[in-house]
Formats: sequence, C-alpha cells, structure tokens
Amino acid sequence: MGHAYIFPGQGSQFPGMGKHLYEKEPGAIRWFEEANDILGFRISDIMFEGSGEDLKQTRVTQPAIFLHSVIAFRCAGDLAPDMVAGHSLGEFSALAACGCLHFDTALKLVAARANAMQMACELVPSTMAAILALEDGKVEEVCRKLMEETGETVVPANYNCPGQVVISGTVRGVEEACVRMKAAGAKRALILPVGGAFHSPLMEPARQELQSAIRRTHFQKPSCPVFQNVVATGVTDPEQIRENLNLQLTMPVLWTQSVRAMVQEGAKKFTEVGPGKVLQGLVQKIDPGVEVSGIT
Repeated sequence: MGHAYIFPGQGSQFPGMGKHLYEKEPGAIRWFEEANDILGFRISDIMFEGSGEDLKQTRVTQPAIFLHSVIAFRCAGDLAPDMVAGHSLGEFSALAACGCLHFDTALKLVAARANAMQMACELVPSTMAAILALEDGKVEEVCRKLMEETGETVVPANYNCPGQVVISGTVRGVEEACVRMKAAGAKRALILPVGGAFHSPLMEPARQELQSAIRRTHFQKPSCPVFQNVVATGVTDPEQIRENLNLQLTMPVLWTQSVRAMVQEGAKKFTEVGPGKVLQGLVQKIDPGVEVSGIT
C-alpha cells in the first residue's frame, strides 16, 4: 500500500505548537535549540508561550510550522515514505523529510523565504480570498476577464480541493473578483486575513530574492518522489526540484492535482505531519477512498 506523507503550510500555526515534542522527546530539544541558534532568536519560546498574534508574523509563522512538522517527523521513528508533498511552505518540510535538504539548510531557506515574502507584501496592498463551490474553470475565467478589463492582478493561487480555490492579487482586484465570483454562482467568496498576494505575480520580488538563496543551496537526491506544487508530479532529480521550488512563490499550488497524482501512483494512505488537520480534510474531499491520519 503506497504511503504518502504530507506537510501543512501557513495558517496551521497555534499557540503552544511543538511544546509537547520539546517536553517529551529528547532529540527534539537539540533540534529546537539548533533552530534558535540558526535563526538568531528563540523561536521555540514564541511557539510554546507566544500568542496567536505573535505567531502570525511571517518571519515566525513559516519557520515555526516547518520546525513543528520536521521535528514531529523525526520523532515518529524510522519512517519510510513512498512519496511526499507539502502545501506551499510545507514543500520545504517535505524536502527535509525525504533527505533532499538538510535540516539546517532547509530552515535557512524557510527563513529567507519568510523575509522575502514579508518585504514583497509591503510593496503593494494585496490579499487573498477563498472561493467556495465554483468550478475551477469558472474561477479561472472570472480572474482572466477581470484582469483584462481592469488591469488589476488577480489569479488562482491554491487549488485546495474540488469546490475550494483561493485567489490572490491586489486588494481592489480581489474585492472585485469576490463580487464577480458570487454573481457567477460561488456559494461564498471570503477575503482571508492575510497581508499579501501569495502565489501570484505580485510575489515576483520575493521570488527573485529567494532565487539567489536557492541557487546557493545544495539539493540531494530524495529518498522518494516529491510531488511539487507547481507541477503536481513526482520529482526525484535535484536540479528539477530546485527549479520548481524557485517558481513556487509566483505559481499556484496545485494541491488537488498533486493528491490525485499521488493516488494514481499508488498512494492509499496519507499521513499529515505537523500542526493541525487541514490537509487531512482536503485529501478526504479530493478522494474519499483513501485512508488519512496525522502525526503531531
């Protein structure tokens, strides 16, 4: 039975995350302290004792989720995934779990990604919105027409599951898109509490900033295929993984397509590793016939 391990992205954080690992797993203490040294601040203190607002800071959120996910994976024993994938930020956790990136190297990239994204968010007022119960093709059509007619940037950013697509763009573009999505038949169009247009062309400054860090990073051959966000296929070539990772910030997260591709490649069981259960719910909506579980 094919076993896929999947890793969550931004939005899965919560106060106290990872504290149980620090308190119960001897190895976890060493990894958290190593992370504190690498980042130059005690992220473990913010994770364990900080508020929800503290954890919403991008420079904290992304490395916190990465640490929780990767340390939980390591503490779970000698796991041997048949395939891995991560949702947006979670792709870095997946690359660390399958040995494509060393722990410290991946953490440094995550920190660089978070800082680059924060800077890009400050350049243009931008946001994201969840579009519910509207076909993917219709969401794409509304975005395309709106861009042609207004010049505002708005694009599909996350294909989370059937009937749930997140769009991303300028504040004006997303607000207008929500009106048009509802008129086109969407059950709901909800603007999300984020301060940036992730996975859109507005992240190009962040992509360029991160690109130099990615180019300096050594990627090893993974122990199993990595189903990457931008291609939704299993990749094992380190150079191809590098190039796909470089495109991730400005391209949509093809999560629905990735899960379906993993099922096609034999995945019967999906285990989400890290904070929350968001991905378990999405996988069940994409394919109710597979088994889902979690490691926290």
